[in-house]
Amino acid sequence: MAYWLFKTEPDTFSIDTLKQQKVSCWEGVRNYQARNMMRDDIKLGDQVLIYHSSCKDVGVVGIAEVVREAYPDHFQFDPEGPYFDPKSDLDNPRWVMVDIEYRRHLRLVSLKRIKANPVLAEMPLVKRGNRLSIMPVTEAQWQEILQMTGQF
Repeated sequence: MAYWLFKTEPDTFSIDTLKQQKVSCWEGVRNYQARNMMRDDIKLGDQVLIYHSSCKDVGVVGIAEVVREAYPDHFQFDPEGPYFDPKSDLDNPRWVMVDIEYRRHLRLVSLKRIKANPVLAEMPLVKRGNRLSIMPVTEAQWQEILQMTGQF
């Protein structure tokens, strides 16, 4: 099992939306490095920190679990959709998505607190120029963030 951080803008998709839906595809990833992690590294049962960005309360807000490994992101073929990619091919899709299932809400662990914690100094999230929508998290970093919620 591996650990990940998935970033989302809560105005578009939030931890509350995931709780309501129970299971959701994680679509719309259009960065090759993030895509490669989804396609090659993210596996069934992996644990995911849900991170809200571009909002008032930026930070980790919940936990999900990967319940379906990478498969073609069908939104890349929808010419009316925001994730359409005219260069993608049905026989060799360029973009993939995974399915995640809601596990629980967490008390917010803000980006400010994450940046201030020396245990988390090596997280891609806190490094400049390295803020992908999907990022690996070490087990130690995962445990530290859970401890920071005060719930564990």
